[in-house]
Amino acid sequence: MTDDVDMRRRRALYRAMHRGTKEMDHLVGSYAGARLPVMSLDDLARFERFLALPDPLLQGWFFGAGPAGSPEFDGLIGEMRRFHGLEDQS
Repeated sequence: MTDDVDMRRRRALYRAMHRGTKEMDHLVGSYAGARLPVMSLDDLARFERFLALPDPLLQGWFFGAGPAGSPEFDGLIGEMRRFHGLEDQS
């Protein structure tokens, strides 16, 4: 099972770093590089679902002032905003 989880983490990192736009490659990829090694299996599964979403949707959520627009990803978007210093650390 550990090999399977490691493979999923490597795949998720690759997908996060190769989104299709340089901005999202950097934002999602650098977050993934730092956080994937410590993500729980549930968090990894949610992150994999997040990676399946199109960049324009994610950009709107990431740079919008409000919540992500999807309760499943609100916390993840907030965490990513804080990771990049785009939101209050509180």
